[in-house]
Amino acid sequence: MNMIFNIEKIRADFPILQRQIYNRPLVYFDNAASTQKPRQVIDAIARYYEHDNCNIHRGVHYLSVKATEDYEETRREVRDFINAKNTREIIFTKGATESLNLVASSFGRQYVAEGDEVITTIMEHHSNFVPWQVMCRERGAVLRVAGINEQGELDLAEISGMISEKTRLIALAHVSNVLGTINPVKEIISLAHLHNIPVLLDGAQGISHLPVDVQDLDCDFYCFSGHKMYAPMGTGVLYGKEKYLEEMPPYQLGGEMIRDVYIDHTTFNELPYKFEAGTPNVEGVAGLHAAILYLKEIGMENIAAYEDQLLRYATARLSEIEGVRFYGTAAHKASLVSFLIGDVHPYDAGMIIDKMGVAVRTGHHCAMPLIDFMKIPGTVRASFAFYNTEEEIDQLVIAIRKVREMFS
Repeated sequence: MNMIFNIEKIRADFPILQRQIYNRPLVYFDNAASTQKPRQVIDAIARYYEHDNCNIHRGVHYLSVKATEDYEETRREVRDFINAKNTREIIFTKGATESLNLVASSFGRQYVAEGDEVITTIMEHHSNFVPWQVMCRERGAVLRVAGINEQGELDLAEISGMISEKTRLIALAHVSNVLGTINPVKEIISLAHLHNIPVLLDGAQGISHLPVDVQDLDCDFYCFSGHKMYAPMGTGVLYGKEKYLEEMPPYQLGGEMIRDVYIDHTTFNELPYKFEAGTPNVEGVAGLHAAILYLKEIGMENIAAYEDQLLRYATARLSEIEGVRFYGTAAHKASLVSFLIGDVHPYDAGMIIDKMGVAVRTGHHCAMPLIDFMKIPGTVRASFAFYNTEEEIDQLVIAIRKVREMFS
């Protein structure tokens, strides 16, 4: 493989990759669930606690001012990373799930009434399905669900046919966490905007694999988690266009989102603080800052190209194994493969693969409607990051052959 960057140096940045599992070198292919953390992120968290630990905003002493300045600098870094217009559009959350629930709750209360409709797809993670399902039920609205073809791709004509004067929002994944499909989100957004319908993108699987430019996409909301982009767990971002965030009511109440409280009423803070109730995960945001700097240093275009090479290599190698069936063969995919091995249950396969030192994810991947739609018990999912190698994929192939041998 033509290395785009120094893979040995990158792997040395991730301490956990030096671990042994069952007396074998760890091969970590569960990156779609959560990525490992580089030393730079771990050090940023330790540095915050050792030097700057303090609650942010409103404090006038040195530590509080310093922690606040660093926190807001991360907001500016996120703005630049996804090319948002301004920091008022960047809201810190504890992850994509909270971001999605925030929009479902607040957007729903402001814009969705009885008889209205929300469009989503069959491939969504539960976090981008259940909040809309519940919100629609509570408000007497209808959730409409677009299907996929045999390759795991959306049909633009079907989505176009679903749009009506009742449609209030389209919510879909940028990248499927099960199929790896990179959805034609820019085309869907353009289509929706012809009817003045806002579009929310669940970017949990997109942000770590692809360059994301929210102004170029012209999406109205974009959500992602820190822990899937080499940052700490419990961190996340909601990007939203200012025109919607200004009109949406607060999601939670208390702390920094308050401006003034009186006996008979309360006024709320300006954006983005209106949606940031309580003490935030300040040390996690320090780690998020370090992760973004790390990704920028490598370059998202370089990461996308390298991971695409890994995906092509893995697809070719696994195709050599008799009985391996792929789920998700879209023309445009991010770096994961979902598959089954003959009639072996994915949990059984995953346990044997684990004993070979290879970490994969098995089951329904928090996407039960999709798994039911495909009429399978789940899949084995190997998801790749830029610290993975072809040699590790070879180890996965050996492990899969071992599964076939044991169940033959």
